Amino acid sequence: MSESFSGLAAARRSSQAAVFAPVRMRCLVFFCLLSLATLFTTTTAAAALPLRVFVSVAPEKTFVTRVGGQRVQVAVMVQPGSSPHTYEPTPRQITALADSDLYFRVGVPFERSWMQRIRSMNPRMKVVDLREGLPPRNGADHRHLGAKHEPSLQDFHIWTSPRRVISMAARIRDALTDLDPAGADAYEANYQAFVVDLRALDTEIRNVLAGLSNRRFLVFHPAWGYFADEYGLQQIAIEVGGKTPGAAALGRLIKWAKREEIHTIFVQRQHSSAPALAVAQALDARIIRVDPLAEDYAPSLLHLARSLQEALR
Repeated sequence: MSESFSGLAAARRSSQAAVFAPVRMRCLVFFCLLSLATLFTTTTAAAALPLRVFVSVAPEKTFVTRVGGQRVQVAVMVQPGSSPHTYEPTPRQITALADSDLYFRVGVPFERSWMQRIRSMNPRMKVVDLREGLPPRNGADHRHLGAKHEPSLQDFHIWTSPRRVISMAARIRDALTDLDPAGADAYEANYQAFVVDLRALDTEIRNVLAGLSNRRFLVFHPAWGYFADEYGLQQIAIEVGGKTPGAAALGRLIKWAKREEIHTIFVQRQHSSAPALAVAQALDARIIRVDPLAEDYAPSLLHLARSLQEALR
């Protein structure tokens, strides 16, 4: 009897195994597929980083890198030594733009002719204007020349004011967070650290320039208006409306500079220094090269501040 019950139990177990085997198999297949899907999703998410970001000029690269850290890969449009007034993207840059996630514009002149084409190359790419919310200044720094109708150019070098860069960095943080919410904490921490450094830079520049009796300085190209406004200075430009002035205007400038005892002229590498050299010879002045488009942002501003301290004391 016990053998018959034993045989019956074995038969039932065999029958149950036959019934549940397909169920177990389906569960196994489901969990395998789920694991593969999770692996695929993780791999895809990882492949989305670093975010591919384009900026117009090199100082922006510093700002985006400071906020984005290792979660961003930044490319600069205007290459070293090139002018943002006349720059045209290279074929390699155009190809890279088609794959980019984000573009930070800042109002440099080449954007006016290229921005629409850049957008059309990659409609999914987000474009963020870092000037938003920041009032522009008037770029007319030529009143000493005495001309009746002097053209005024909009000054786009907004980043030469560290305090304005703090606002720009906040927009960078927000744009990166929108595209990469998982990095929100990292972006916020990086932003706060960058703000500390910007405030320290601002304080150091103010200390360097404190106590100067003469607050005017002579430049060839008017690239330092925001810097001058920030620190109570006035830049006087040789260039008028993007052009070298005529002989009469240049003569008035030289008379003014002699009266003001100007002995230093500031020029930048993106522009010809020949007109500045002619004025320097007439004034027996020296030429100092400064670069508002330098990637090493803080050192370049400190170099200008210390040069001004020496020139204006």
